[in-house]
Amino acid sequence: MIVIETFKGKSITEHRVEIVERKGTGHPDYMCDSIMDAISVALSKEYIKEFGTILHHNIDKGLLAAGRADKRFGSGKVLKPMELIIGDRATFKAAGKKIPVAEIAIDAAKKWIKDNLRFVDPEKHLKYRVVLAPGSEELTDIFLRPGKVRAANDTSAAVGYYPLSPTEKVVLELERYLNSKRFKDKYPETGEDIKVMGLRRGNVLDLTVAMPFLAPYIKSEKDYFERKETVHKEMLQFVERFKEFKNIEVYFNTLDEKGRGLGGIYLSLLGTSAEDADSGQVGRGNRVNGLISLNRPMGTEAAAGKNPVSHVGKIYNVLAHKIAKEIYEKIEGIKEVYVLLLSRIGTPIDQPQMATAQVLLERGRRINEIAKRAEEIFEQEFSRINKFCMELSRGEYPIC
Repeated sequence: MIVIETFKGKSITEHRVEIVERKGTGHPDYMCDSIMDAISVALSKEYIKEFGTILHHNIDKGLLAAGRADKRFGSGKVLKPMELIIGDRATFKAAGKKIPVAEIAIDAAKKWIKDNLRFVDPEKHLKYRVVLAPGSEELTDIFLRPGKVRAANDTSAAVGYYPLSPTEKVVLELERYLNSKRFKDKYPETGEDIKVMGLRRGNVLDLTVAMPFLAPYIKSEKDYFERKETVHKEMLQFVERFKEFKNIEVYFNTLDEKGRGLGGIYLSLLGTSAEDADSGQVGRGNRVNGLISLNRPMGTEAAAGKNPVSHVGKIYNVLAHKIAKEIYEKIEGIKEVYVLLLSRIGTPIDQPQMATAQVLLERGRRINEIAKRAEEIFEQEFSRINKFCMELSRGEYPIC
């Protein structure tokens, strides 16, 4: 069933207070989400290669247990490696063939770390524990049933929206810039574990940024604060491009306190707090659009690592944002769109129990003027659901 209705609330930009968070590349929660999804992509590729189809798996339970590190000005060493625990379910054998699931999972994890974290050695700085096991007979059977479209393996709801607010754009783009190759080439002393918290009050935006400096580059407390001031100025210059705000303030590493030596500065050896301060877990990071927006509706599903052909906890979460974007961009006179999707376990994924668009219209527009076109967009997206799922399986849509 498809329902198109008028959104009765205010636009996000009309709220007096807006709070938005973004966890960056080296944050332990982001690492868990990204690594588990990379494993799903690798397994999907192997299943297709060997069997011509994606088999049952859900790599959506994972924990990154923090290690221990000793940090000093100009140096440091890892005392205890981090440990990555990889769960939950996968297909280990089909049609008489065995699949090296554990090896594929560990290789995918190592590759992600090597590609995204400059100073983490995936061989030396992490241990890997694979606790994957075969799935239940009923959920595995979904992949053996006839039909072109898989049945949903869960009763699950998802929500997506579009467009991003100016606050959301600043938070997202600032973290992406701070973790860009361009920035890291210019400031190699900065780590990847970045968190940006945005608070908008009216048309004034406060940004609180946490980003470690790397111990081997920092020779003294004085050196730290001098480099911090330089990087802070770079951030202020970056946010000047966002003209929607009367003023933007950036607060950087606010736990720092001069005169306390190593205890008063944010130093890291490897660029991630998982080295000794903070563990990570799948599902605690960003939603699939890369943000944690407290003023927006949010689902609680952990999309990362779920299989891309039957687990609606992944499929519908990404698809809801995609459909919202399509409706906004293809129909004139819309301020904001919220899309809600609900599956019923056992029903084909192209037949949601409910698909709803809540549309905030520009002044003078009416819902009956846009309803038919919005319904057509839903129908078009669900008609190509298998193509979308294969795109998901290749990692073509970000999930954090």
